[in-house]
Amino acid sequence: MLAGIRTFISNYTNGMYFPHIQIIDIIEILIITVIVYEIMLWIKNTKAWMLLRGILMLGAFILVAWIFQMNTILYLAKASINVLAVAAVVVFQPELRRALEKLGEKNLFSNINPFDKNRENERFSDETMEGIVRACYEMGSVCTGALIVVEQAIQLTEYEMTGIELDCKVSSQVLINIFEHNTPLHDGAVIIRGNRITSATCYLPLSDNMTISKDLGTRHRAALGMSEVCDALVIVVSEETGLVSVASGGRLSRGINAEELRKELSQIQYRNSDPKKKKFTIRKGWHR
Repeated sequence: MLAGIRTFISNYTNGMYFPHIQIIDIIEILIITVIVYEIMLWIKNTKAWMLLRGILMLGAFILVAWIFQMNTILYLAKASINVLAVAAVVVFQPELRRALEKLGEKNLFSNINPFDKNRENERFSDETMEGIVRACYEMGSVCTGALIVVEQAIQLTEYEMTGIELDCKVSSQVLINIFEHNTPLHDGAVIIRGNRITSATCYLPLSDNMTISKDLGTRHRAALGMSEVCDALVIVVSEETGLVSVASGGRLSRGINAEELRKELSQIQYRNSDPKKKKFTIRKGWHR
């Protein structure tokens, strides 16, 4: 019986090659799997997905030309391959830059060190957080518009230079005074680094996302645009409705309450906090 089984297996496996798999091969497969998965997530969460679809359609067209031996099209495709490679780098430049920045943000040593979450690892204090929350809802109650950028790992020096340099401790009174109507500093954004306000009247990049509701004004578009190019948490107080909104990672949460804002800030309070634990929601107000 056993001999018959061996003969059966031998007949079906004869001539087949079974590679010898070592530990290093398994490690390489795991590394490649993680890289491909991260690239797919990156493409899915950025505007690169639409550009990639265009490239795939162009590739399909060239494949059809190769099947039917359309020599002129194949010659043009071959001659322009170098130009297309450079063009792809230029077109994907914002996404590539953001991907490299995200890679630089990762700190493996702090993530594996369980004793690293101390005062030195704190981005800002509880007092700063409460000052921001209090200022936002006091301004919202009287419909005073505001735009507050809370810096994380990526320094926002290039955006600070567009405004007026400050160096003062964060407090609700200072923030309210900055955004008070008809004051020299009320127009533009405030940038907060740690427990200090570093700059006011800063210009932020506007989002070019065409799916954004037409009801959103310049402040909300600037908040979304800023969150698309860096890891900052951007807080918006609407001048029309007094609602407080938060933009992060290219997504917007509108009309949040004080406890929700406090939770958003607490999730970035420490440098080694896990960004994957943070959940973004697009509220109904997005479509109104």
